[in-house]
Amino acid sequence: MLEGGKPSIELDLAGRFIGESQEINIKVSDKETGIRKLWIGLYKNGREHILEKKEFPFAGFIKGGAVHEDSINLFIEPKKLGTTDGKAILRMFISDYSWRGWWHGNKTYVEKEVVIDTLPPEVDIITRNQNMNQGGSGLVIYRVLESGTKNGVYVDGNFFPGHKGPFKDENICMSFFALNHKQGEVKELFVQAVDQAGNTARAGFSYHINKKRFKKDVINISDKFLNWKMPEFYLGGSKGSKISIEDKFIKVNRVIRSSNSNKLTGLGEKTENSIYWDGAFLRLPRSAKKAGYADYRSYQYKGRIIDRQYHLGVDLASVAHSPIPSANGGKVIFTEKTGIFGKTIVIDHGFGLLSLYSHLSSFKVKPGDIVSKGDILGHTGVTGLAGGDHLHFGMIVHNTFVNPIEWWDATWIKNNIQSKINNVKLSAE
Repeated sequence: MLEGGKPSIELDLAGRFIGESQEINIKVSDKETGIRKLWIGLYKNGREHILEKKEFPFAGFIKGGAVHEDSINLFIEPKKLGTTDGKAILRMFISDYSWRGWWHGNKTYVEKEVVIDTLPPEVDIITRNQNMNQGGSGLVIYRVLESGTKNGVYVDGNFFPGHKGPFKDENICMSFFALNHKQGEVKELFVQAVDQAGNTARAGFSYHINKKRFKKDVINISDKFLNWKMPEFYLGGSKGSKISIEDKFIKVNRVIRSSNSNKLTGLGEKTENSIYWDGAFLRLPRSAKKAGYADYRSYQYKGRIIDRQYHLGVDLASVAHSPIPSANGGKVIFTEKTGIFGKTIVIDHGFGLLSLYSHLSSFKVKPGDIVSKGDILGHTGVTGLAGGDHLHFGMIVHNTFVNPIEWWDATWIKNNIQSKINNVKLSAE
């Protein structure tokens, strides 16, 4: 009973901020003689607010304390405590049932400096009007009057992160966001900022969405095509080798397509906080469009429709093994063979704007390379699920495939992107 080990306190509090309502988990333990007393308080402006005070049962002089570990969940609501925002100290005390210290036991005392912040950040929308197309891109610029926030745009639950833009005012942020090919209307579209204490602010803005009707197409699948392409795809194990070539195609076209798309759109998380691009994006020179963005394809095999999928890019065909120029300036972040997309390159143009080049026969660049508009990235090919030599070109805004046609249009970029940035720059100077 004369053990000298001190009881332990473990505090689960991410960061140092306490918001309007803050849950804190505290674990206490004493393996030898057991826990005697626990006291937790919040000290602010010379006043102690007791959050928890507890005495643990005694099991006898031989066994000591009946409780050797415990977990306490505290919900701190500063306003109910009557305390104000600002710096405070979270103080915790625990003792055990050791006979040391004239039967007062071993003691542990812990202090943690915290900041009480119950006020949400202020969000001011600067570019208020948004004219967007279904499957199109948008840009909103806004001011957040609190540093360290996580901010961006929510479109029906899909989050598009904000970034500090190319402005002298460090409080001004901008976010590229998008509507997917199915979003001819949305229920929620707003800017959100969450500060380090978890306080949340939202601000809406006016918008108009132009609904689009996309092309429907029928793709005939032949045995010749299947026997050519399906060996390239491994489904794994003995199960994959036993399914019919038709079922294999359906799985490749449906399951693997989805997995590949998620992998590529996830690359937007690696975006740089810089604008690499300038002006309209280049299209593959001397090419003809073979398929468009959001074409709804029905795949027909032996007279039956066996699958349906959206085509979320533009197919451009020229001569075989045509050199592919970078559509604009950017940083190469991906050069890999990726399932149905085949050999694929992804360029980060900054702030979550990416361009994608698929079905290539060769790479001329590697991840980390900085490229300028027109630099040759590789050559067209038939890798992946391509039935003929062509380039599948796509544009991604953070995590969403968007219509590349907008980004080929210098007038659209001027009116919807560049003029907004320039106007904010002028007004902020």
